[in-house]
Amino acid sequence: MAKPKTAAGSSSRNENEYQRNFNLSIQWNRWTLKAMGVWPSSSEVSRLQKSFNVLIIVVYYFLITFMFLPTYLFMLFEVENTYDKVKVCGPMSFCVMVYLKYLSLIVHAKQIRECFECIERDWKIMEYSKDKEIMVANANFGRRLVKICIFFMYSGFAFYYITLPIKTGRVTVGNVTFIPTVFPVSKLLADVRYSPANEIFLGIQFMGGIVVHGITAGACSLAVAFAVHACGQVKVLIGWMDNLLEGRADMSSSVDDRISSIVSQHVRVLKFISVTEEALVQISFIEFTGCTLNLCLLGYYTIMEWDTNDLTAPITYIIILGSLMFNIFIFCYIGELVAKYSSKIGDVAYMIDWYNLQGSRKRSIVLMIAMANTETRLTAGNIVELSLSTFGDVIKTAVGYLNMLLALL
Repeated sequence: MAKPKTAAGSSSRNENEYQRNFNLSIQWNRWTLKAMGVWPSSSEVSRLQKSFNVLIIVVYYFLITFMFLPTYLFMLFEVENTYDKVKVCGPMSFCVMVYLKYLSLIVHAKQIRECFECIERDWKIMEYSKDKEIMVANANFGRRLVKICIFFMYSGFAFYYITLPIKTGRVTVGNVTFIPTVFPVSKLLADVRYSPANEIFLGIQFMGGIVVHGITAGACSLAVAFAVHACGQVKVLIGWMDNLLEGRADMSSSVDDRISSIVSQHVRVLKFISVTEEALVQISFIEFTGCTLNLCLLGYYTIMEWDTNDLTAPITYIIILGSLMFNIFIFCYIGELVAKYSSKIGDVAYMIDWYNLQGSRKRSIVLMIAMANTETRLTAGNIVELSLSTFGDVIKTAVGYLNMLLALL
């Protein structure tokens, strides 16, 4: 009776370790996506939970629309000054970006769920201690990136939705004293100078700010988790390839079996990167185009308002500019990481002492090298490769548009 008990205890410990490690990889993603109602659940979820998720999605879209529509009507019918029109274009374009990214998360729920299932399976089948250490190190690195991303996103929120209104305080126009709303509101909908319209719009815009920055941070954290896991799996694969000839304690004694395991692992990595690309390709494109536009606009706002006596507004714009710059940098950086580690597979395959293999086994190295040459880059809309050079192009393009704005307006 003692042996089954020991086996059961060992199985329970392994299960707890696997769950702990899996949570290490996806915990922050689960929190953010569940808060948005887009956590990719299985068919076993109750109807009540599905209805609750639908309600969250409806509320989120209502809040985003409630921020965008009054501002758009304000710009269309009440703004005559060119600079003021340009000034409201930035917040509206950010709302459009968030609207599209949120829609993409909903549409690609199947691919996102498949990626999470792949991560869970990889943690289940991983038994060798050094392989686990590699995956844990990458998971911790991903968590740090996610935390930094959320910090940058909500630092912009704190300055724009909290610090700026507090610093501005109540203003008096005629006989009316009120707190200006963060997003301007058209008088066709309500006169926000008077109570309770002022308090209602301030409150809804504050909640909307939490939503739009949360969606942005959630999309970025999703990309980070998937890309970092892919890099970890590539590192594990490289470790297997380094031990192809000599073997390892956890490997089969047969060279043929080791070759089969390496090829299977490489196929899993390529499939995971392919599904990740499919899940994030639209979000990456929205981030790429939207950040280019908004970096230009925020730079323009900062320059135009720097000469004012109150530096609260330009400093706020600089903080938001930094958060958006970091966001697009993260997308480009993880694309660079995936491409870098994927190319290493071919380098390691070239360095294998293939001449020590017997018979036709040498030909398997040719297959590995051919597979390593497969394109494994993340892209924005299947148009632009995500890399550090792309990040430089985004900055240069934004600066070019900024110079054009300064020259024309």
